Amino acid sequence: MAEMENAKGSTLRYACGNVLSFFILILIGVLAFSIRLFSVIKYESVIHEFDPYFNYRVTQFLTKNGIYDFWNWFDDRTWYPLGRVIGGTVYPGLTLTAGSLWWLLNSLNIPLSVETVCVFTAPIFSAYAAWATYLLTKEVKGTGAGLTAAVLLAMVPSYISRSVAGSYDNEAVAIFALIFTFYLYIKTLNTGSLFYATLNALAYFYMVCSWGGYTFIINLIPMHVLLCIVTGRYSSRLYIAYAPLVVLGTLLAALVPVVGFNAVMTSEHFASFLVFIILHVVALVYYIKGILSPKMFKVAVTLVVSVGVVVCCAMMAVLVALVASSPTKGWSGRSLSLLDPTYASKYIPIIASVSEHQPPTWPSYFMDINVLAFLVPAGIISCFLPLSDASSFVVLYIVTSVYFSGVMVRLMLVLAPAACIMSGIALSEAFSVFTRSIKFQMPKLLDDSDPVPGDITSANSVVQSNQAKVEKHSAADKSEGTLKERPQKKSKKKEKEPLEKASIKSQIEKKLLVLPLESSVLAILLLVLLGAFYVVHCVWAAAEAYSAPSIVLTSHNHDGLHVFDDFREAYAWLSHNTEVDDKVASWWDYGYQTTAMANRTVIVDNNTWNNTHIATVGTAMSSPEKAAWEIFNSLDVKYVLVVFGGLVGYPSDDINKFLWMVRIGGGVFPHIKEPDYLRDGQYRIDSEATPTMLNCLMYKLSYYRFVETDGKGFDRVRRTEIGKKYFKLSHFEEVFTTHHWMVRIYKLKPPKNRIRGKTKKSKSSPKTSASKKDDRVKKNPWH
Repeated sequence: MAEMENAKGSTLRYACGNVLSFFILILIGVLAFSIRLFSVIKYESVIHEFDPYFNYRVTQFLTKNGIYDFWNWFDDRTWYPLGRVIGGTVYPGLTLTAGSLWWLLNSLNIPLSVETVCVFTAPIFSAYAAWATYLLTKEVKGTGAGLTAAVLLAMVPSYISRSVAGSYDNEAVAIFALIFTFYLYIKTLNTGSLFYATLNALAYFYMVCSWGGYTFIINLIPMHVLLCIVTGRYSSRLYIAYAPLVVLGTLLAALVPVVGFNAVMTSEHFASFLVFIILHVVALVYYIKGILSPKMFKVAVTLVVSVGVVVCCAMMAVLVALVASSPTKGWSGRSLSLLDPTYASKYIPIIASVSEHQPPTWPSYFMDINVLAFLVPAGIISCFLPLSDASSFVVLYIVTSVYFSGVMVRLMLVLAPAACIMSGIALSEAFSVFTRSIKFQMPKLLDDSDPVPGDITSANSVVQSNQAKVEKHSAADKSEGTLKERPQKKSKKKEKEPLEKASIKSQIEKKLLVLPLESSVLAILLLVLLGAFYVVHCVWAAAEAYSAPSIVLTSHNHDGLHVFDDFREAYAWLSHNTEVDDKVASWWDYGYQTTAMANRTVIVDNNTWNNTHIATVGTAMSSPEKAAWEIFNSLDVKYVLVVFGGLVGYPSDDINKFLWMVRIGGGVFPHIKEPDYLRDGQYRIDSEATPTMLNCLMYKLSYYRFVETDGKGFDRVRRTEIGKKYFKLSHFEEVFTTHHWMVRIYKLKPPKNRIRGKTKKSKSSPKTSASKKDDRVKKNPWH
């Protein structure tokens, strides 16, 4: 009867725990969504950054024209005169997700605009990511660790920076897909279910559709499988978890147009195929071991290993032959930058020029993951007590993500879920130890009896209960009355002794983890204070550091808040004062915004797929005014847009980016040399600047009439007076400058009419004209 009551009590406790966990998860989802709304509350519902404007434009096209027109869309507004095939060059996951949400809401008579759906897509999926983190951590270390990890991820600043309301980028849905794919892999590994293996392949397909970072998954999981094989942890569950993922996942990934045959032809995927072969060789060895005698097994293993080595060598030879013809050996530029952090700066300056591709500083770790950086080591230790297939996977995840985040600051986003999982495990284990210590010592405080250590009393009671269970089981076996009664008695006695020893051993282990009452209470208070500090930091980061949209800037001075809306002012001017077919040249950072907000054709944009085209624009900006005019005129450019922050102190302007224009342009056109723009190795714009720097187009377009603002021409970003203050433009004319001088737009002057006298003179001296033509050709590499 007592056992039935205990069973009912445990069932009720389990049910209440599930209900409580469900409501806690709902609150975590609400927290993850609401903490990302500061940008809408403080500013307005607007798309942030640069890349999201392209995604927003593509989503508008999808909702207006349908899925088939989207796959076949040729965009002639970008990369003039080349254009871009959108359906074959974009990861469609984000666009299809937001388009489906918009269609679902409108079918339910909830008339939201496409822009509103795009703004709130990232906060919605941040809640999904928190729930996926709970499921993943629960598979590794239980419900308590899962809930802790989920609430940590809901607020971690690194993830908030890419998922605030308005941050409509691929990472908005990709982080959820990444975590959910890992969860289904661990679930399949723990259960051996082919159903979960199929879901895992589908989740991987969604990740491939969403972000190019899917290569992290298809390399991390093979690394874990190989680790399990090497450490002797192979099982049928491991085979079921991995083999369907490689086969179905690769087939599905090849269906994505932007990936296509790269799923089987590029080096990023070769590790998965090699481990796939090794896994089958190991599976064959285990199968043969189960059906053959030991003597025959040795012979068979020799044969299988020999054949496996031959097959692996043949596959390696084929792979080497495939990648030998590629100058990058089948690796993409970004992948090579991760493997060799110096590769981009040496060979691909267009990748190195992106700020999010730079390595992070140590303070950025404290800013983006805060106290989690100190809890991660404790979580790693907890994963080894005991070590399982699931815990070894998350350890491998945190190790690889720490390395990649140290190479590229953008990948702090991949580190955030791993850090939250490890920190959740560490906090859960710590609270378990401290609360158990308090629980074991509470009876000593409540009773007036002699002080007896609570853990020893509990150990004795557990031993007695185990003895009683053993006696009950032996009595039940007696009553069955079989012919082998005496052997059973002996076996029961032998089983009783190790059971008692095991229970005593477990209680001794618990005794080692029981701390003094005062220390346990103090440790819990310190953990609560640590959590409060984490919450305050995360709320501050969400409200102040990561909520301001880059399209609208703000500044706090002694006289109040100042709003700089120059970007939208400039794009509105282009939209209303230029022809629809006019072409606008600018550095590639502003291409997406110009196309989406001004609806004008651009020469280059943020896709950066054509290095030569970007180098041409960089060469024009680095050249003297006349040579730049000839390059732009050959591209049919009507307007040139530059961003200048010298008046208001905006540091991310084109003058600060100018050396990257020189490097990228010089990589294609050798006559552009970086030392020509430096004085003794220093980049200067003052009176000590080189003549090449003072006469280049970027300098002139940025500082034209700048001396009229204060009479001195003092640049607040570079903190110096400019070197060349008074000059005129001969081939460009200023048509618009925004209120705070942050965006300046110039129009190319039409070519001068030929003078008849000069024409006759040129005819009478053909050698002179020919030599001038040759000189012009040498000066302008574009022709």
